[in-house]
Amino acid sequence: MICCRWSPLLLISLTMCQMPDPPYPMTGSIEVLDEALRALVPADARLEILSEGHQWTEGPLWIPDGDFLIFSDIPPNRIYRWREDGGSEVFLEPSGYTGTAVRGGEVGSNGLTLDHQGHLVLAQHGDRRIARLTQPVFGSPLPEYGTLADRYDGKRFNSPNDLVYHSSGALYFTDPPYGLEMNMADPLKELDFQGVYRLAPDGTVKLLESGMSRPNGIAFSPDESTLYVANSDPDHPVWMAFDVLEDGTLGSGRVLFDASHLVAAGRSGLPDGLKVSPAGILFATGPGGVLVLTPVGRHLGTLMTGQATSNCAFGNDGSVLYITADMYLMRVRLSTAGAS
Repeated sequence: MICCRWSPLLLISLTMCQMPDPPYPMTGSIEVLDEALRALVPADARLEILSEGHQWTEGPLWIPDGDFLIFSDIPPNRIYRWREDGGSEVFLEPSGYTGTAVRGGEVGSNGLTLDHQGHLVLAQHGDRRIARLTQPVFGSPLPEYGTLADRYDGKRFNSPNDLVYHSSGALYFTDPPYGLEMNMADPLKELDFQGVYRLAPDGTVKLLESGMSRPNGIAFSPDESTLYVANSDPDHPVWMAFDVLEDGTLGSGRVLFDASHLVAAGRSGLPDGLKVSPAGILFATGPGGVLVLTPVGRHLGTLMTGQATSNCAFGNDGSVLYITADMYLMRVRLSTAGAS
């Protein structure tokens, strides 16, 4: 089912989505490949379905000041807010495409993050830019956006996908073609590569990597010495680890984990969004659900969602992992703490 009607006003809608009543229904399973997973995920952990009926969920982000989670639903061009005491409701509309011409494809926002001033920063597929909400996200924002970056070398981005801030204030982001209506074959595609970029605090955009076929999820190691980038290509489904140099550019890259065997086994999904705990453990969405990887690429196990899984985020006190997977928002409680 499609939850929520389109709002005729480009404001916050209070139309409610289908929300399971607590206790929430359980789904999936926990696959343990290494006993080290036991210290990270409780033995009795289960995936809870918090919201359903969406089209393709992405970009979960915990908002500490508001004590709620927001996430993108890309095809209908919306961001939803989920609260424990209120379920899911449309929070921002439009979220990724603010034009007036009718177009198809994945038009909404994808990855979401907060800048150092607490403003929401979005990877907008439809507008093909990195944008910033003009009001603090924990208030009652209107969908008014300012452009932080929309071009490299005078050419429009493909469709920025995921993003992460460095402590220097620089924003790192990926730019695959998924938001273009015809993907790689779209006549509006201006760049002949898919890039990883750095947006400096002064607004300068620098291309860091152009050799990945489908760069997608992106995250730093806790000490920011390594940048992890997922490649969501069925022919090369890997997570790369790049050395971060003193000037903020990237050094040599190496394959952290190759999921080709999982794709060949028929598991749903490809390397996508990821988050890294303060202990350096990667929670990386990919074939089967959320893979739990060590900093050296040892696969400890998988949170098996049963769905193609797009992204995840730590929330609450950091001991809850929220997961976006196909039409669902899910969560699982952890034994370890992430960065909420």
